[in-house]
Amino acid sequence: MTEKVLAAVQSGEKQTIVKTFDIPEIPDDAGLLRVEVSGVCGSDWPDYKKYIGDRILGHEVVGYIEKAGKFAAERWGVKEGDRVALEEYLPCGHCPRCRSGEFRLCAATDKWNGGIRFGYTTVHETPSLWGGYSQFLYLHPNSVFHKVPEHVPAREAALALPLGNGIEWAVNEGGAGPGKTVLIQGPGQQGLGCVLAAKQAGADCIIVSGMTADKERLELAGKFGADYTIDVQKEDIHERVKEITGGAMADIVIDVASGGPSTVTLAIELVKIRGTIIIAGKKHQEIPGFYSDKLMSKYITMKGVRGHSYDSVERAIQLIASGKYPLGEMCTHDFGLNEVDRALKTVGGEGEKGAIHVTVNPWS
Repeated sequence: MTEKVLAAVQSGEKQTIVKTFDIPEIPDDAGLLRVEVSGVCGSDWPDYKKYIGDRILGHEVVGYIEKAGKFAAERWGVKEGDRVALEEYLPCGHCPRCRSGEFRLCAATDKWNGGIRFGYTTVHETPSLWGGYSQFLYLHPNSVFHKVPEHVPAREAALALPLGNGIEWAVNEGGAGPGKTVLIQGPGQQGLGCVLAAKQAGADCIIVSGMTADKERLELAGKFGADYTIDVQKEDIHERVKEITGGAMADIVIDVASGGPSTVTLAIELVKIRGTIIIAGKKHQEIPGFYSDKLMSKYITMKGVRGHSYDSVERAIQLIASGKYPLGEMCTHDFGLNEVDRALKTVGGEGEKGAIHVTVNPWS
């Protein structure tokens, strides 16, 4: 095995350079992953627009266990050579959140309050290789894995986390299933994941809304099982949902839009009495015109969500491996390690057009 590794390091606001690192010594309780491919999450873009120190981004990672210490292999239930999808979380494993299965909410994973996680921690934290835009990634003792079948194309395997989010938000939190009408605001990779999840769960009616620029994404939503798509720049969404549902409105509204806070107040109008609203798209600003009394008068449940459970990622990998849906059509762009800046800007709308899910192959 090589003693050196190349990685794309964020070196400033929207700046990346490729650097060489030494392969670290791997203790008995840790390991090393040979990265096959890493997806570019929508959250990587706002992270890339701010600089907290040199770091290797990328947390939708698929690869092969290159090395596993003897204690680590036993703890993880994997062996060298296994193909895995890696979760971004590095939970402590012993707090009440971890013990109850909600390890994504463990304080040790909280990147906003000093926690460490893959794709966010700076290279100054030994041993530096914390992100997926790299040929190799250090496997912390608390790493969380999912085995990936060999027949699954790498770029589709990198959808495990975004599709896991869709299952978590639409089904586990939203309650999508038979008899339910689900409205999804925003047809990006997370929104499409929610479409697939709702379809798999047996929802009676799936509606997806987007902008005129989302034409291809809305078409793909139809292939994934959406019964109706709405271009909000061409149609009155309230009237259209009212028409589709016979005036009942949606049982579940999932807001994964990133364009601004207006979709939150709109969701309150589009959900039915005793309906559920899932807020999954960050707005990065306060919500003007938010009138909380409507939550009471319509008896609405509104939930903020983030991330995925272990089970939802397992189910996502099963869905991907089934070949039931044309998931390859989500995989629109692939970049090499020296093109990571371009990959991130493509996701952020400043690069190539038509992106849905973008991947980085560190060996191309």
